[in-house]
Amino acid sequence: MTVIDSQRWSRPLDPARLVLATDLDGTLLAGTSEARRRVRDLFAAASEAPADARPTLVFVTGRGLETVMPLLSDPTIPSPDYIIADVGATVVDRELRPVEPIQHELTSHWPGSQAVLRALSGFPQLVRQSVPQERRCSFLASEDAVTPALQATVEALGCELLFSAGRYLDVLPRGVGKGAALRRLAAVAGFDPASVVVAGDTLNDLSMFEAGFRGVVVGGAEPALVERVRRNARVHVASLEGCGGILEGLARHGMPLGATAAPSAEPVFGEAELVMVYHRLPYDELVVDGVTLQRRPKSPNGIMPTLLNFFAGGRKGSWVAWSQQESRTPEGFDTHVAVDPQRYPQLKAARIALTGEDIELFYKKFSKEAFWPIIFSFPDKAEFHQAHWERFLEVNRLFAEQTAREAAHGATAWIHDYNLWMVPAFLRPLRPDLTIAFFHHTAFPSSDVFNILPWRRDIIGSLLQCDYVGFHVPRYVENFVDAVRSFAPVEVAGSVPCAPRFLTYGCALGVDRMMTAIEVGGRRVALGAHPVGTDVKLIRRLVDSSEVHRQLAELDGLLEGRTGIVSIERLDYVKGSLEKLQAFERMLERHPELLGKVTLLNIVTPAASGMEIYDSLREELDRTVGRINGRFSTLDWVPVRYFYRSLPFEDVVAHYAACGIAWITPLRDGLNLVAKEYVATRHAVGRPGVLILSEFAGAAVELHGALLVNPYDANAMSETLYQALSMGADEVAYRAARLAMIVEEHDVTRWGEGFLTALARNETPAVDERPAA
Repeated sequence: MTVIDSQRWSRPLDPARLVLATDLDGTLLAGTSEARRRVRDLFAAASEAPADARPTLVFVTGRGLETVMPLLSDPTIPSPDYIIADVGATVVDRELRPVEPIQHELTSHWPGSQAVLRALSGFPQLVRQSVPQERRCSFLASEDAVTPALQATVEALGCELLFSAGRYLDVLPRGVGKGAALRRLAAVAGFDPASVVVAGDTLNDLSMFEAGFRGVVVGGAEPALVERVRRNARVHVASLEGCGGILEGLARHGMPLGATAAPSAEPVFGEAELVMVYHRLPYDELVVDGVTLQRRPKSPNGIMPTLLNFFAGGRKGSWVAWSQQESRTPEGFDTHVAVDPQRYPQLKAARIALTGEDIELFYKKFSKEAFWPIIFSFPDKAEFHQAHWERFLEVNRLFAEQTAREAAHGATAWIHDYNLWMVPAFLRPLRPDLTIAFFHHTAFPSSDVFNILPWRRDIIGSLLQCDYVGFHVPRYVENFVDAVRSFAPVEVAGSVPCAPRFLTYGCALGVDRMMTAIEVGGRRVALGAHPVGTDVKLIRRLVDSSEVHRQLAELDGLLEGRTGIVSIERLDYVKGSLEKLQAFERMLERHPELLGKVTLLNIVTPAASGMEIYDSLREELDRTVGRINGRFSTLDWVPVRYFYRSLPFEDVVAHYAACGIAWITPLRDGLNLVAKEYVATRHAVGRPGVLILSEFAGAAVELHGALLVNPYDANAMSETLYQALSMGADEVAYRAARLAMIVEEHDVTRWGEGFLTALARNETPAVDERPAA
């Protein structure tokens, strides 16, 4: 036992030299949210100070290191400087590197798990625990199982037994334990023993209290531990549980908590009952003669009006988004701007000033070059730069801080899309009172692809701070849960069948059941599938407009009775534009009887300016279109009408209305609203149409009636197009009617209302109970 003279350990603790060595479960991870925040702040506030002038935190736990790692990405838990895991058999630093020579000594004294298991095979009353561990073997056993024969067998292995809580039995290298490991670490790291305070709650922690340091047994601790330490003058038995007990014990040992662990400044509550957190403002900003004006967005986005409608009834709200400025602190910049005082009288845009460089790195470079390829399962195209990640964190922190300032007490913050993945991590510690929801407007990849991200633990740790996380379709929910499973132990708290709302076995993205809630590290996170719908009412109004009527007549004249095939997509390698053109060329080769009878209206929307990664794709598309038209064109017919431009939505609707087939075959797509817009348009004009849809578009699992195709199967691509062209009128009408019922029933308004309803319940009706059409 380490001996410390009574004068030294009775002196008040110096906050700058404090070493808190604490158990996790029941101790650091327990207590009220306020007490946990105060302990976190004790270490977070000093994180920038020199190493010799700030407190040190040591996790001391019976968990294996593997199950401690998820805690390192939890923003509500302070980050440790050292971790003693496996009841003292593993000792690592904050970078998870073994602390030497301690780890070498531990390894040299361990005979190996297989040797231990063989030696104990004659003791059937021992049930091995299925938990990750190193240099120890853990069992479930009764006290009667700890017999002299068992002890002798363990001693013959050069090991010793640790029995705790009346049921847990560990076989460890001789001399190993939490207290012994802490003494070794104190010597190697140069801790002043008088500055070390240990904290625990079970008999498993007893060796720490017997190691000669100051200690605190938190409230609600195992009675046997309390009884063993009651006469130890250096140990305070607290009345408060968890972190509350830790703070009580630190105060008892003379630490001036008022200076270090006092509650941080009370948050300044805003007035918004609902805060939309979106990277884009709900309007475009236009600077004219130095004055910033608002105008309707150029691109049709049915989601924006839907989200705005939640404020139409006078609900108090804020819309947090960026505004591009010359600097982050521009002179005369108004953070708060009215969105539309007549329609949304209580809604303000809370603008975050970002520079062009911020937006370039955070959005155009990092989000599109690092995250986008992973989200859509093209890892070979991903580029990872730590400096870009740090800028991403900066911007996400700014969004979180602005959200915290906007929200009323107990309000809801609804965060949108992967560009803001880290906002929950920054927001939860600032505003634990908030309900935090997150919706992914993209796909969510399989765990083996997602885990390629160097920052996967940070992202998952952030999303687990949410109360509700929504995705388009059940497959993405399951992919997310799988990613969480590779990060932390998961308890399933609810699941539902996916049929009949969604396809199950009939689609590449189908699953038969979907989880609706999980519990991870003591937090419950509800999950849901909410495919975004289209604005059916807007499409009806446009179809009835004179402009669409005029364009439709022109397009009908251009097609001259030929079957129009419409393809509309943004320039992006995930959209499968090149594969589609090659399939069209192959179909014309195989079915020459169709020459002169079909026309592909291929509309490609340019990528955002500055996205150089798409330049080579555009060049290849140009060459392929030229080759096809060169091979098959006649004096009065061109097989591919190719447009590389952004079209007004009225023009897009006219193209939908004119074409009997929509060919939408992305290699990957989170959902694909073009498919739904096409269905809604053809229904509105009374012209049934055939929808060919990639199995890898999220919409494929809900649009019963579409012709599904694997875009990676070149032969199937051509033959499915031919099937659509040769389909009988009765089947076309049946499929179109079925699709129209689904699209109209599940429009964009229902999407938004369904999401907030599920969030309010905090239980997911995630799969709509109404049967598919």
